[in-house]
Amino acid sequence: MSLLKTVNYPNDIKELPRSELPVLAAEIRDRIVHVVSQNGGHLAPSLGAVELAIAIHYVFDTPRDKVVWDVGHQAYAHKLLTGRQEQFHTIRQFEGLCGFTRKSESPFDAFTTGHSSTSISAGLGMTCAKHLKQEPGKVIAVIGDGSMTAGLAFEGMNQAGDQHKDLIVILNDNDMSIAPNVGAVSSLLSRTFSVRRLQNMKKDFGGFLKSLPKIGDDIYQFAKRSEDSFKTFITPGMLFEAFNFDYFGPINGHNLDHLIDILLNIKSLDEPVLLHVTTRKGKGYRPAEENPVHFHGVGCFDEGTGTCIDRPSPIPTYTSVFGRTLMELAGIDDRIVAVTAAMPEGTGLAQFAEAFPDRFFDVGIAEQHGVTFAAGMATEGFKPVVAIYSTFLQRAFDQILHDVCLESIPVVFALDRGGIVGEDGATHHGLFDLAYLRILPNMVVMAPKDENELRRMMVTALSHRGPIALRYPRGTGTGCQLDPDPAPIPIGKAEILREGDDLLILAAGRSVSDALEADEALRREGIAATIVNCRFIKPLDGDLILDLVQRIPRVITAEEHVLSGGFGSAVLELIADSGISGIQVKRIGIGDVFVEHGTQNILRNKHGVDSTAIEDAARAIMQCEVQPG
Repeated sequence: MSLLKTVNYPNDIKELPRSELPVLAAEIRDRIVHVVSQNGGHLAPSLGAVELAIAIHYVFDTPRDKVVWDVGHQAYAHKLLTGRQEQFHTIRQFEGLCGFTRKSESPFDAFTTGHSSTSISAGLGMTCAKHLKQEPGKVIAVIGDGSMTAGLAFEGMNQAGDQHKDLIVILNDNDMSIAPNVGAVSSLLSRTFSVRRLQNMKKDFGGFLKSLPKIGDDIYQFAKRSEDSFKTFITPGMLFEAFNFDYFGPINGHNLDHLIDILLNIKSLDEPVLLHVTTRKGKGYRPAEENPVHFHGVGCFDEGTGTCIDRPSPIPTYTSVFGRTLMELAGIDDRIVAVTAAMPEGTGLAQFAEAFPDRFFDVGIAEQHGVTFAAGMATEGFKPVVAIYSTFLQRAFDQILHDVCLESIPVVFALDRGGIVGEDGATHHGLFDLAYLRILPNMVVMAPKDENELRRMMVTALSHRGPIALRYPRGTGTGCQLDPDPAPIPIGKAEILREGDDLLILAAGRSVSDALEADEALRREGIAATIVNCRFIKPLDGDLILDLVQRIPRVITAEEHVLSGGFGSAVLELIADSGISGIQVKRIGIGDVFVEHGTQNILRNKHGVDSTAIEDAARAIMQCEVQPG
């Protein structure tokens, strides 16, 4: 009988002898690989954290003890062990389990995560709240080594060390190589030094030294420096000790006996603790071990071979067109540099990094720093292109405002994954960028209707003398012909794609394709629309739009973005400020909700931002009587 089937909740793990836990780990890995091969998902990180999840739930009393999994990429085993085995096959599917931890999904998910580096701050908040409520229970923040590149993680550590609260931080290091002898010695020392009686003895002895008249404090400081020097020699823990954390590790994150022993020891400590564990991404599945970057986030694949099932489309993705175009332009202009935040592959910059290594800058998971860094380069005459997913650029709003827009610094923002992203869900959809960018003085915001227009907008952006953002969707383009020598587009100029006297459809970005598709159906019903590719959300082509709305007072705006503050709002503001009255306007966009996970087509249909929604809006608005102004 499968051991995994007998373990539905953490209490079931505690009933197992330690000797059976490696068997449980192997079965969990098999289940994760099987489901992800069918659904896609974050495979390699979750395979690397299986023993860690087992050990945490074996030692701690969850959900009374709170476990915050940073990002959630590594939390698949956690989901399997906390009452979600029956639903696990639905992970990342519409109306199924979320691919990340989600507080509303389970009481075992202490915090909703999607963007990285939040676990220490959130965990410290929970720890302080428990102290105020005098409530028992530990808080454990599990953070990956990549997430430690973000300033937020160190801000949380700084406060935790200052307040001396009993937060446990587990650094899941799956990228650092440690010599076997050093790892073995440090593992032994950490498991030995973390025993409570030795920790108490150290504190008591430290208090004794400090109490000695005149020389006590000096002797204590000398002893402390000697201890720190020894620990630094044998472990890489000096940085964390500087934050007033007791550092233990590195520990082999796949040795369950060692993990459980040290977690049992540090569980009773009442100071900030950092446990450093080393794991292997993709552990237990050879294709993922050999290519952890590819299997970090992967689509459907053949479980036996690891080969991708989905045949690549002959139509290029917007991401790949962006990457190739930037390389072309950088080959002509050596002032062009590329900046990304730990996403060279995802943003299409991997080839740029190989071709122009001196002009490529991966700042790590540090979007705020990346934006200000780019601004600094721009002040010295370079042309930085900051390529970041729309959802992650939200983290750098203040830097965009103060460090770029205030002095109109010429930084180009390439916002990949604008609009509905798909199975990664609410934390990853790029549905707020138009609103948070168009309010900023000096900022230009544009969205291409197809991949060729993306190329033209890149030329436009790199010749612009101020901050400018181009926003494009995830997935393949339209299959249009690509101009070998793309020409720039005049800032703020829209284009009329089709003409008709019955209604006016103003669209931006990928919604232009939906508008054209809807127009085909409407014309078969005798409804002829004028279709405008607005191209620029800011500045709008006010002259063209106002001229058209006076002649065609039935107006539909279409965008894949929240309605509040988006493209449609900009059109309404333009009409209101002009003083023109008697215009019927229907906006197509996302309502006041966070969009869940599912395929892009399912979500677009559910939330009314596809061609069908435009058709329905057109039929409805044609039934309305337009009052003359």
